[in-house]
Amino acid sequence: MDITSAVTGRRSIRKFFSKEVPREDIQKILDTARWSPSWGNTQSWNFHVITGEPLARFKDENQRMLSDDIPSTPDIPMPESWPDACRLRYNDMGRTLYDSLGIARRDTDARRKLRLKMAHLFDAPCLIVATIHKDNAVEYAMLDIGLIVQTLCLLAHDKGLGTLIMAAAVQYPDLIREIAAIPGDRRIVVGIAMGYPDREYALNNFERKRAGTEDFIQWIG
Repeated sequence: MDITSAVTGRRSIRKFFSKEVPREDIQKILDTARWSPSWGNTQSWNFHVITGEPLARFKDENQRMLSDDIPSTPDIPMPESWPDACRLRYNDMGRTLYDSLGIARRDTDARRKLRLKMAHLFDAPCLIVATIHKDNAVEYAMLDIGLIVQTLCLLAHDKGLGTLIMAAAVQYPDLIREIAAIPGDRRIVVGIAMGYPDREYALNNFERKRAGTEDFIQWIG
């Protein structure tokens, strides 16, 4: 597909079929994504591809830990506050997700079940974990990770695959390190769930929203 169709057509997927993604397809995606730009061509990223039995074990443990309300300890702290415009968009996104499934505001049980599905990666058959070395300056390395992760997701979309960029996949980094044998000198940044999307599912086809260009562009000259 052309680049504009890829950018505007890609969306976050929240239900996957169990069908395994061929290893050669994942390899091709990552092989192409490595041409993403990075600061000074440092290419600070590493990726750990988890599938099969190790992924099944991770999903179950990740879900159990969330269900037991074990505090998360991500290597990259989640923001605790947002500027008003960002906070409003975040809250609107949450309402859209729940409304798409017909979940009422006060239905805490249904909301918790959705969170548990998220912890189980919405049944994705592949999890790609992005890491950086602990000696890397986080600010620029995170920019590099963002660039290559976006490229990876666009390439996956072009192949008919779906992705979901997930902080919820890396909230218990010690669990990932143990299952994926990730060295202790790596900082776990984010997880990308990948698989074949169930496009009939409500959370995979609701109307998406974006701010207008007038909200974020300032012309000078």
